[in-house]
Amino acid sequence: MKMSIIKLLESYQQHLISLDEVLEQLRRLPYEDLGFAKVDTHRHLRKELPETVYCKGKTQQQIVKIFSTLAQDHPNILATKASQDVFKVVHQQIPDAEYNDQAQLIKLHRQPLPKKKGTILVLTAGTSDIPVAEEAVITAELMGNTVEKSYDVGVAGVHRLFDIKDKIFNASVIIVVAGMDGALPSIVGGLTSKPVIAVPTSVGYGASFEGIGPLLTMINSCAEGVVVVNIDNGFGAGYFASLINR
Repeated sequence: MKMSIIKLLESYQQHLISLDEVLEQLRRLPYEDLGFAKVDTHRHLRKELPETVYCKGKTQQQIVKIFSTLAQDHPNILATKASQDVFKVVHQQIPDAEYNDQAQLIKLHRQPLPKKKGTILVLTAGTSDIPVAEEAVITAELMGNTVEKSYDVGVAGVHRLFDIKDKIFNASVIIVVAGMDGALPSIVGGLTSKPVIAVPTSVGYGASFEGIGPLLTMINSCAEGVVVVNIDNGFGAGYFASLINR
């Protein structure tokens, strides 16, 4: 990969290709092969943020190796669904890595991105949905967004939304996190003209089927402008909201 970059830069230096062509080819350069993982080292050129490490199903050694590889070239990294034990091992290698216990998320934040216009508003139906919402908040903030949040404003006390109507009307994108019946995104979608990203959570009693119930409710929303990410995928919601804001 190093030789490919040298040849590319030499071609640019000799005026054989344009700067735009250089950037386009850099976007297509490959990955770093660790044997057990092929780390996408140029994802930040396409998406602003480098590859995010999903920790479930990986060993501690694998996570540390991937995280450390990314940290060599990238100032801002996320590792999601990470335990305290995983963080302790990562922290030994990268002392400035931080851990959010509620979101179960490891963050490296060495260089803030330029602030984007607009505000992302994150809502939860209940207090039990906050961990997933915090994953969305941290992701969006790391990507340079201004984020506001209002928690526990679900349909069981729908009048609570009236107290934050100005936030709803002024937001550029709204993330709505809900378990149980998953009805809150439809109500918010009916109130706002802005995009709504619905996040079903696995919070709820048996018939919610660990998030399938609210997922189906959200997919079947009659409110226009509502899209749905996967169950408990706060990271995906925060990321997509940032792309919209960009």
